[in-house]
Amino acid sequence: MDILNSIMAEATAYFWDMNSRLALFYLAFTVILAYVIWHVRGRPETFVTWLLPAAVYRHKSNLVDIKIFLFNSALSIVGLFATLAFGPIITASLLDFFAGLSSEPYVPHAFTWSRSAIATVIMILTLDFCKYWAHYIHHEARVLWPFHAVHHSAEVLTPLTANRNHPMFLLIRTAIYSVIVGAVQALMLWLLLGKIDILTIGTANAGYVIFNAAGANLRHSHIWLSYGPRWEHIFISPAQHHIHHSSAKKHFNKNYGEVFAIWDWMFGTLYVTDGHEALTFGVADGDGNLIEQPHPTLRAAILHPFVESWEAFRGQKADPAPKVEPQ
Repeated sequence: MDILNSIMAEATAYFWDMNSRLALFYLAFTVILAYVIWHVRGRPETFVTWLLPAAVYRHKSNLVDIKIFLFNSALSIVGLFATLAFGPIITASLLDFFAGLSSEPYVPHAFTWSRSAIATVIMILTLDFCKYWAHYIHHEARVLWPFHAVHHSAEVLTPLTANRNHPMFLLIRTAIYSVIVGAVQALMLWLLLGKIDILTIGTANAGYVIFNAAGANLRHSHIWLSYGPRWEHIFISPAQHHIHHSSAKKHFNKNYGEVFAIWDWMFGTLYVTDGHEALTFGVADGDGNLIEQPHPTLRAAILHPFVESWEAFRGQKADPAPKVEPQ
């Protein structure tokens, strides 16, 4: 019972943690935004029925979402994901290295508003850049795709689907973040700030608070929200992320970004919506034909990706990544 209580405590903590999209604060804003969308679209049915359709929330895919969420919460309790959060170590090591390049003692830069503003922009863009590339390589590398396919095998999207991630995907993503963010943070400290000030941290965090409150949960939902062609070249809309989950071949390998669309635009993976598109979610073969649900249970979602990744590594499968088109 103690273990079960710990798992439930870890899981419910997501609803209070402002770093989690599932925080009640963000969910409340999601409901408000959804109400506006529902009203603008002519109140097609009762709001509750429209917001929480039984076909979505009672779907077997959503039940697997819940199980994976609880499983990863259990792993968090034992500190599995924290083991690769070594960004501060990277930062400290590089600062020591930079200090050793000069015979003069290091003198921290004086605080200025301009330096703090530049540092804030760098922090936000660096993390978003990391998220783009961590996402990209999990689609493009056949050995890694099976772990991310767990997320894409969702046949319906709910806010909890954002947490439908294989533990290996989370570990690899954390390692990537730690290396790149740790290195950039060291450069920022050495060249700009000298120390991380509260203003920089607070402003960067405020950016993500705004992002989460402004409809981030709609990215994994049945509610279509497009920003229009102009803004979708700058920011990834919920509709663009729906496209990313689509099983249609024309949508393969598109819209890897989280906040900014500029990375997709820059590297040729941007798909801008032009009106509502009827989509089917799930994994498909190279021709866009849906394949049978590869993760119908928690056991399959956790164990099968290891087998498929090993087969891809040994070259035993010609195409273990159904949604990856050879470049």
